[in-house]
Amino acid sequence: MNPTIKDVAAHAGFSIATVSRAINAPHTVNPVTLEKVREAIAALNFRPSPLGRQLRGERTRLVGVVLPTLANPVFAECLQGIDELASAQGYRLMLMTTQYDADRERHAIETLRAQRVDGLILTVADADTHPLLDELDRNGPRYVLMHNDTVRRPSVSVDNRLAAYDGVRMLIAHGHRRILMLAGTLAASDRARLRYTGYAQAMEQAGLTPMPALEIDFNADELAPSVLAHLTSPANGAARPTALFCSNDLLAMVVMRGLRRARFEVPDNMSILGFDGLAMGELLSPPLASICTPNREIGCAAWERLIARLDDTYADASLTLTLPHTLREGATIAAIASSDAEPRKRSVQALP
Repeated sequence: MNPTIKDVAAHAGFSIATVSRAINAPHTVNPVTLEKVREAIAALNFRPSPLGRQLRGERTRLVGVVLPTLANPVFAECLQGIDELASAQGYRLMLMTTQYDADRERHAIETLRAQRVDGLILTVADADTHPLLDELDRNGPRYVLMHNDTVRRPSVSVDNRLAAYDGVRMLIAHGHRRILMLAGTLAASDRARLRYTGYAQAMEQAGLTPMPALEIDFNADELAPSVLAHLTSPANGAARPTALFCSNDLLAMVVMRGLRRARFEVPDNMSILGFDGLAMGELLSPPLASICTPNREIGCAAWERLIARLDDTYADASLTLTLPHTLREGATIAAIASSDAEPRKRSVQALP
């Protein structure tokens, strides 16, 4: 028969309430008492029941994490930052992914609430108008958003609009005037919408006309033939873009592969700028130019803010934390001579 908390209390010589505090809130227990309880737990090989703690309304030390996907290393890097701190502080994580689908997103949040998680760390499609976030604000559990760039909710992100603006300004500084933005479905990502706003502002400030974003399935690992034809068709002639701004690095890599198969050279025939700063982008040939975001640090900061909210030690007057972005020029951007010129030919040394 498995030992119970009553058995631990009898073995240690303390009340059940004291043993419960030692398990669930060790910082509130005298160190000598805590050590004796832990010795009794080890001697009896006692394992606390998470379900029992949930039913009693105690801290489960379980935190839910909702991410769009793990196929994009951006979110894996964030998760790594969360997991490192969670493990060090004795918490467990329950992960669910949504594949950028609103119904799956709703299901994930409701499932984690039913599991009585202590808190949630989320990346959602639309932070500002999300009805379930309104429900969490009213009834809990407490949460922190990652990558959702909003002033209405507790969040950790970069300034997506400004980051995109800076990246497109870099393309313009290299002589590009026909710049097209490629993104996933804008309705599925408030980040992509803010990045399009930054793209449009950079173009307009330079006296250029922004093009409508070319929307692509977030989950696709190949460019659709119609999209590839649109980008490479000789019929487009002088109207064809000389540079593509991709709303994330994974999309930029898919685009680069598609262009290569269409016998388009990057950057000789078309320049590419990504967004995320994934380390694997530097391993490509040519290395990917990107707007870099501190993804692991975003995960760490989201965890620290969530724990502060759970412990009622959150002292920051601002709901949001904006971390800095940087630009990585890479070798997928070629300078062009004038607004009407084609990209100058240049050799790109292949990686060994």
